[in-house]
Amino acid sequence: MLDAPILVLVDLETSEAGSAPTGPSLELLTAARALTSGDVVALSLQPLGEPASAILSGAGATRLLTADLGESAHLPATAADAVVAAVSAVAPAAVLVVSDYRGKELAGRAAVLLGSACVCDATALEAAGAGDDSVLRASKLALSGSWSTTASVGSAGSAPIIAVRPGIVEVTAADGAPLTAEPLEVPVSAEAAAVRLVSREATSVASGPVLSEARTVVVGGRGVDGDFDLVRSLAEPLNAAVGATRVACDEGWIERSAQIGQTGETVSPRLYIGLGVSGAVHHTSGIQGAGTVVAICDDSEAPIFEMADFGVVGDVTEVVPQLVEELATLRG
Repeated sequence: MLDAPILVLVDLETSEAGSAPTGPSLELLTAARALTSGDVVALSLQPLGEPASAILSGAGATRLLTADLGESAHLPATAADAVVAAVSAVAPAAVLVVSDYRGKELAGRAAVLLGSACVCDATALEAAGAGDDSVLRASKLALSGSWSTTASVGSAGSAPIIAVRPGIVEVTAADGAPLTAEPLEVPVSAEAAAVRLVSREATSVASGPVLSEARTVVVGGRGVDGDFDLVRSLAEPLNAAVGATRVACDEGWIERSAQIGQTGETVSPRLYIGLGVSGAVHHTSGIQGAGTVVAICDDSEAPIFEMADFGVVGDVTEVVPQLVEELATLRG
């Protein structure tokens, strides 16, 4: 186990109740707590109230750094400047960020500024050894999920930046005491200052759980023939996110932001349900971290059945309504 601090960049989601840390950020705090006997330092780029601070503490944070960057916090370059400032203040063994589009971009920029190492899309973290001999190892999938690689991550110059996929650990709910926020001064670079955020909005496909964070995902493929109301009819009672294959997005049946696979989102849900999904490798490479895989497809030779835990050979327009009806019956 490491004995130096680990810095975790915390992403926030805003609702009527205020700002709160996202699920993937809490996962990173939980993962960091298992890696070090030192401090787990949460970095928030916006001010936090006591309830949100207590949530961070319950997930494993022992210190809280805050910087009030406003809307600029959503810009990767500005967030990278904040990470660099926090590394200077904390001297951590590593920095963990969520591996989404913003996280991977800021990880690369921060690593360049710090002269350190960078790993993106990590699927597992491990601290091997003890004391001065301890080393941090990061694993990730490669070649469309056909290989798993593990690397020892470190840098003689500064802390490595590791972008971690959501879903690597289960957050253990705990009551935590609010942390005292420590203000962090962030010198914004000229490059970051030259970029201005004009607007930001959630697409309609994100009306349910966020796709990359969801514990249950229902995915529509070519076999739904454009009927994503059918997909949503199953997703809603399961509180699931709606995803799609590339062909469904290419046909214009759903927004591109719903695409899962090699050129789309990577997901690690506890439950994946594929409706009319054949299982082409460019799609299945994005679901390698899924727990239980359920496939409903009318082609018994579809590759998706090779990786499915449960499979139903049948017409989705007949099977899904029966499944929705059965769910309603079970729930009374």
